[in-house]
Amino acid sequence: MRVLLLNLERGWRGGERQTWLTAVGLKEQGWQPTVLARKKGALAQRLRQAGIEVIEKGSSLGAILYLVRTCHQYDVYHAQTSSALTWLASLKRLLKGKVVFTRRTAFPLNNDQTPVNVCSTKRIERLRWKWQQADEFVAISQAAAADPIALGIQPHLIPSAVEYVPADTDYIITVTEKYDLGGRYVLGTSAALSQEKDPCTTIRAIHALWQKRQDFVFLHFGAEGDASAEAKALVQELGIADIYRFMGFETRIEDMYRLMHVFVLSSKYEALGSSVLDAFLYAAPVVTTNAGGLAELVAEGRGVACEVGDFEALAAGCDKVLDDEPFRRDMILTSLKWVQEHHSVETMVQTYMQLYAGECDKPEPLEAVET
Repeated sequence: MRVLLLNLERGWRGGERQTWLTAVGLKEQGWQPTVLARKKGALAQRLRQAGIEVIEKGSSLGAILYLVRTCHQYDVYHAQTSSALTWLASLKRLLKGKVVFTRRTAFPLNNDQTPVNVCSTKRIERLRWKWQQADEFVAISQAAAADPIALGIQPHLIPSAVEYVPADTDYIITVTEKYDLGGRYVLGTSAALSQEKDPCTTIRAIHALWQKRQDFVFLHFGAEGDASAEAKALVQELGIADIYRFMGFETRIEDMYRLMHVFVLSSKYEALGSSVLDAFLYAAPVVTTNAGGLAELVAEGRGVACEVGDFEALAAGCDKVLDDEPFRRDMILTSLKWVQEHHSVETMVQTYMQLYAGECDKPEPLEAVET
């Protein structure tokens, strides 16, 4: 079976990693996946290193023209992003193969956060039409499924996966010495400096925690974004530049989780939160907001959940994790066992293979949840 995965996003974020894991997993199962990816992008580079066939395009037009030329070449077209589904929906009559779409976001359906039932009728109907062109609709969480359900579409639930990466001890020691982390608690996050990740709430939480205790340092890993200037200015304004450090994009982020005594995430919107899955896997206790799929992840003792924007609650959660060793230990063990059982790459890939082959049962009705 010929499968084309489509992801033309720039950079390397959660969706690109899931595309990579899916392609590599399919290859390990003896399939021959192809990925349509951004020319010279991080995803294309990593796929080539893994021996995956990559078609590189520098624009949406280039991707569409490729799809037109190869409309009878693939058995499955798997859109990994909303824009990729737009291309496939517009070409649906030409395509020989099945169209699959994985929704990885839980943003409000319009910018002013108006509920779906009162959004622009034309806009909603366009979205409904596009989503209906997918022969199989997948959501990575209940939160990501909420809007499709509201529009009468029942998705399959296939959660994102995480893969264990062995530690690079020399690198961990190098980072510890370079940033003088010894003898202090290390708190951190892995989140782009973008509005939906709400870095300013994280900064205010760390400032509040610093008012109570001064035995820690905070490391913020993540690419620049539309909140970069505001976030960096706030750190200076609050006088915490010595302990709140912007680390930029980190290629060995798995080893950075191993340094963390607490992982913090203050997102406003999150379909699932693959960085939280990483924290679980590498034994970093999690304090987060309850935005979208994050509430699902940290339920049942797997983490501390706070209301979106509540920096004081985030600070209090961090303080409790640091001070209460039994609480911290139980959280680590509970979350580690859970992520290993429910978010393995093998399970995700096997489920997609069944879906591609038409062997999955119809999705069970899901109830809409607030995002």
